[in-house]
Amino acid sequence: MPKMIVSIDGVVIKEVQLTKERTTLGRRPYNDVVIDNLAVSGEHAAVQLNGQDVLLEDLNSTNGTYVNGKAIKQHVLHNGDTIEVGKYKIKFLAEAEQNFDKTMLFRPGEAAGLTRLPDAPSLSAVLRVLSGAASGREVPLTKAVTTVGKPGVAVASISRRAQGFVVAHVDGDGAPMLNGAPIGQDPVALRSGDMIELAGTRMQFIQT
Repeated sequence: MPKMIVSIDGVVIKEVQLTKERTTLGRRPYNDVVIDNLAVSGEHAAVQLNGQDVLLEDLNSTNGTYVNGKAIKQHVLHNGDTIEVGKYKIKFLAEAEQNFDKTMLFRPGEAAGLTRLPDAPSLSAVLRVLSGAASGREVPLTKAVTTVGKPGVAVASISRRAQGFVVAHVDGDGAPMLNGAPIGQDPVALRSGDMIELAGTRMQFIQT
């Protein structure tokens, strides 16, 4: 089954299985893939399953839809194509057996296999909410990527990597705070006991 992996600034934020005949992308909440960013049109693009082909169509978006750096109106997607919508990059994978966890962790210059999640099965951590309506709740960080925050205000992601966990600012004007300092554009390694403040909510990262 084909799927798409959505990322921003190199940080993966969601994985979408293409199970429907038509999948829409855009800023409006009724889209199948909601990308809450002002550079993205309300109804930006659609992905159509057409027999063996997967067709990407730009829906007359304001800022355009790009595949591998080129603007498109319609494009038959091939395995490994990179779709660009605003600041977001969407990797298209035609084969279901390709592993999302392995794909997201590679960076240019790293040798294949050095940072795969299966090499570190013992990683375990939670986010403990310290303020707000959910105070006292613990969120297990069991997924490859966990996103927290309020869309349009401040969104951060916490990613599992072979050497530990990292936090990154994904979206929104409000920069997340780590131990009282704002998180910049690059992912930051987390240590057990670190304090994260996001959209007015304080959380503690606890690794076990």
